[in-house]
Amino acid sequence: MAQMSPLRRRMIEDMTIRNLSPATQQSYVHAVSKFSQYFGRSPDRLGLEDVRAYQVHLASKGVAWASLNQAVCALRFFYGVTLGEPTIPERIAYARELRKLPVVLSADEVVRFLESVSSLKARVALTAAYAAGLRVSEVAALKVRDIDNQRIALETARDAVRYHPAYAEAFIRVARRRPWPSGSHDCRASRAR
Repeated sequence: MAQMSPLRRRMIEDMTIRNLSPATQQSYVHAVSKFSQYFGRSPDRLGLEDVRAYQVHLASKGVAWASLNQAVCALRFFYGVTLGEPTIPERIAYARELRKLPVVLSADEVVRFLESVSSLKARVALTAAYAAGLRVSEVAALKVRDIDNQRIALETARDAVRYHPAYAEAFIRVARRRPWPSGSHDCRASRAR
């Protein structure tokens, strides 16, 4: 078994004193070791520019942002705690997570989806949520009297919400099919205010 360097032993002791989990300790030691191997020198002889060059190297290899940040955390710990360098850790930048844009359905796809819902009550609820941008709790609390056909709006506890123009007609058409018990207010009658 190879003998552990005093620097590695000190880093492990520093992590143990701070009660870092064994998995974190292992990943930090591994990250600092990879950093050292990349330059072929002891990590205590490498500086901030070397850290930056290593980050560029990892990013150019397509390393995931989480892995990149794990290396950053390890290097910040190594320089800040083990080497006692107060200014270096704060200058080692974290990677930001790439935010992917959500897939947005076209108007036709939304209409096809809503028309494919077999339950009329569920279809009305989904159409209202989508057409007016309602929260689930607001959809659940809707009453027939909340539909204002003249202004093409829904009255919710939050506010008067106008339908998205592309879906207003579809909502009114679906809502008029009466998925609620008879005896409730008919949505065809506009709400008087």
